[in-house]
Amino acid sequence: MTLSAKQIRAGFIDFFKGKGHTFIPSSPIVPIGDLTLLFANAGMNQFKDIFLGLSAPTCPRAVNSQKCLRVSGKHNDLEEVGHDGYHHTFFEMLGNWSFDDYFKREAIEWAWQLLTDVWSIDPNKLYATVFAGDAADNLPEDTEAANLWTKVTPLPAERVLKFSRKDNFWEMGETGPCGPCSEIHIDLGPDRCDKKDVPGHKCAVNAGCARFIELWNLVFIQFNLAENGKLTPLNAKYVDTGAGLERIAAVLQNKKNNYDTDLFMPIIERLAQMTGKSFTSQLNNKTDNAFRVIADHIRALTLAITDGATPSNEGRGYVIRRILRRASRFGRELGLHEPFLYKLVGAVDDCLGEAFPEILQRADYVSTVIESEEASFGRTLDRGLEIFNDAADKAQKTKNKTITGDDAFQLYDTFGFPVDLTQLMAQERGLKVDTAGFNALMEQQRSRARAAQKGTQLLVTSPDTELPVTEDLHKYKTDRLPATIVGFIDQGVFKTRGKFEAGEEAGIVLDKTCFYAEMGGQVGDCGTIESAQADKSDKGKFIVDITTRVADCVIHRGRFIEGALATGDKVTAVVSPDRDATKKNHTATHLLQWALRQMLGTSVAQQGSLVSPDYLRFDFTCAKALTAEQINEVETLVRDKIAADLPVTCAVLPRDKADKLGAMALFGEKYGQDVRVVAVGAPDENGLNLAFSKEFCGGTHVDRTGVIGGFKITKEESISAGVRRITAITGTGLAKYLEQRSDIVDELSVVLKIPPDSIVEKVANLLAENKRLAKELKSSSRKGTSDSLEEAKQLLENCEKVGDTSIIIGKLSPVTAEQARAAIDMLKKKSQSAVIVLGFAEGEKATLLAAVTDDLVKKTSAADILKQISPIIDGGGGGRPNMAQAGGKKPDKIDEALAKAAEIIKAKL
Repeated sequence: MTLSAKQIRAGFIDFFKGKGHTFIPSSPIVPIGDLTLLFANAGMNQFKDIFLGLSAPTCPRAVNSQKCLRVSGKHNDLEEVGHDGYHHTFFEMLGNWSFDDYFKREAIEWAWQLLTDVWSIDPNKLYATVFAGDAADNLPEDTEAANLWTKVTPLPAERVLKFSRKDNFWEMGETGPCGPCSEIHIDLGPDRCDKKDVPGHKCAVNAGCARFIELWNLVFIQFNLAENGKLTPLNAKYVDTGAGLERIAAVLQNKKNNYDTDLFMPIIERLAQMTGKSFTSQLNNKTDNAFRVIADHIRALTLAITDGATPSNEGRGYVIRRILRRASRFGRELGLHEPFLYKLVGAVDDCLGEAFPEILQRADYVSTVIESEEASFGRTLDRGLEIFNDAADKAQKTKNKTITGDDAFQLYDTFGFPVDLTQLMAQERGLKVDTAGFNALMEQQRSRARAAQKGTQLLVTSPDTELPVTEDLHKYKTDRLPATIVGFIDQGVFKTRGKFEAGEEAGIVLDKTCFYAEMGGQVGDCGTIESAQADKSDKGKFIVDITTRVADCVIHRGRFIEGALATGDKVTAVVSPDRDATKKNHTATHLLQWALRQMLGTSVAQQGSLVSPDYLRFDFTCAKALTAEQINEVETLVRDKIAADLPVTCAVLPRDKADKLGAMALFGEKYGQDVRVVAVGAPDENGLNLAFSKEFCGGTHVDRTGVIGGFKITKEESISAGVRRITAITGTGLAKYLEQRSDIVDELSVVLKIPPDSIVEKVANLLAENKRLAKELKSSSRKGTSDSLEEAKQLLENCEKVGDTSIIIGKLSPVTAEQARAAIDMLKKKSQSAVIVLGFAEGEKATLLAAVTDDLVKKTSAADILKQISPIIDGGGGGRPNMAQAGGKKPDKIDEALAKAAEIIKAKL
């Protein structure tokens, strides 16, 4: 019986659960709390802190199917997609892990058992690779793994192959956990080779053809890779294995490539229905390539946008935009010129919704984002293709057949073409792209736009000891706490010994703290840490600017302003009074989310938030802007709950119990087995089910809603397709806001000389009157323009001529400068060759304008003419050779100035 992808996924998980592994759900594609990654690119990403010794594992063995995206940095498969049958941007990584439990023997034995005994893959087709060692980094050959392959499996030694660091040493990224790996490859037979036409090609493991493909990678993590390239042994040994579900499915379903499996074919079939074109599963076929690219890319887009990525021009948002626009361009290969990708989201949901139910919950939102981005790109795509064709034609004429960096940058900057899309189209025409020139221009742009800002995230590298766990439950109970300094963060390194004095900056680590570390959208607390020892001569005082967290360690980052502090000192930690304002805004944020869901429905999902002492900001899914009536309704709902002075109860519960209560979790956030639930309206922990708002939340909150004191939405705006943002204020911030508005009303009342309650009516009347006057002025202006044009025509009819050149000089009735210029433009068009000087008076001011048609600028200049005659009207001015303007204080001298202009022009001509 042929196994479906769903059965393969479930079979893998069940096999390892039978070996004592705990199933851990996939982490989001958008990494949580890891600034070193744009996207999750391997199953081990969510366990990185465990491998680094920063946090303890919740189980000794784990298994899951991880959502992965490889489109940037070290792991980037984007350019390969569509050209073969096994490279993808998004894929599922089936994996099993050991956290200092079992190691190489069990990993090898169980992998072999699942592949050959459970899934019945022919063992004679399998090969294993091991690390051959690296003398440059003093890394020995992995003889242990090589020996185990022939000891615990029937694999003969000649099918255990040794490879270099490039192939058999796994690194997650530029930094992080790493180690030697052992890969399992399968020989699919000579007919699968896709490099037969390549001179000198010989089919073999890691030779780059489709005959031999990697099925499973067993990584033995035992090192940490630092930024300087140095490898440091970890404190414990770990196993991290990864098998691509798509490749396993292709083998077990006996398909020639991954795209023929049930993970892709429902999407391809839906696309075929939309286009009327057939998919024949051929390589080097433009139509089939387009099918493969689109099917791959829509999976990546659906999963990534579901997990919180949105198209933009920076970071991961730019990667998502690149994928979407690349897919959109391939749609043109299939005759699709209108937005179409969003129509495929349902097909992705059908394929993957059971494994990842979050994509079903957010399907409408994902479709909205994709459709909006497609429509935006579609408006510039056709024009961009014209520019590309011009650039390509120009490149064809050059010696090296290369599109310039300038042209590639213009396509990116003006028409939104990612450079890899330009490269793809260039390749189709046998051209190259000057990527070095493009990158240089990109860097110039980034340098211009880059704000000089100091990061608030304090990263800790190369610790000389493990970071301690900070006891921080006091943050919910008090704003003042005695504590002991256990170490400092200096230059990114944790030190258990040290002394710092006034003027120095560092991070202080205490044994316990009442400070809240930045997390979940709430800003970290500010405050002070001061010496608490009466006998200390140089009592130190430290200003805490921001509080952050690395794993379970709280870091108070700031500067020393008095005396000195050292490890072991007894201190008093005092949180700034701003904490009270932050509490009000945080509880108000919960009320806001409840109100939005009451009004707009449960499709509203939080996309992000910022809770600070000054204001709160809440991002949520919504297809269109809120109306003024809806904003008022939301404000009323929140204010009613504040006025009711309801209790706010916080309780720590097992995750399953919290779920049963209906508590909302922030999508994509990482939670443990126990979660803290904040319930508004619950009298106590025993009455949590009575609360109308229940959310997973680790932040600080008020005890009763009445403390919040008020609520006002100050802004509602769009931040991306399908995502709106509300900014609001409460408490003291709201009081200041209302005072400022009251002052404005009082000032308007004085200026308009009316009582405050009549201001709206008065302003409305003033606007109506202004609109009427503007209409009259516009009508008068049109008449003035018409009159000035008629006067100018008469001047043209009666003007002198020198040869074919008209000398048009005269005084106009009072007009505006704009009307006079319109008259000059008309005269230049009608006369073809002319020198024109016009003058007009406006009250006590005189204005002169001169113009010269292009054929005469070498003989005379409009600017020179005015330079000579403007003193007559006691003025001055200037301009270009073909057009100039001057102003003066003697309108009665305009006729004299015009007469002088006639003399000058005749002399010149």
